[in-house]
Amino acid sequence: MPIITSSIKDLRRTARRGEHNRAAKGKLRSQLKRVRLALAENQGQATAQALAAAIPVIDRAASKKILHKNAAARQKSRLMRQLNRLAKPAAS
Repeated sequence: MPIITSSIKDLRRTARRGEHNRAAKGKLRSQLKRVRLALAENQGQATAQALAAAIPVIDRAASKKILHKNAAARQKSRLMRQLNRLAKPAAS
């Protein structure tokens, strides 16, 4: 436990920020889970709606530096690609 006043304040600030980041990560994970669940059940319309709700959450997490911008882009790209594969089945 720090003794210096500014360090004590910094510790409180870090705890608040950590709690905020944890909540944001949880929201992000739950949105991604909804999309993946809809993908697994082959529900095109439900997947599209879940993805439309997840994209702003992913973007917000990237803008708040909770998620790296390239990781956010990768997540969105992979989910969109899976949705597009679900929409049109493979022709062979």
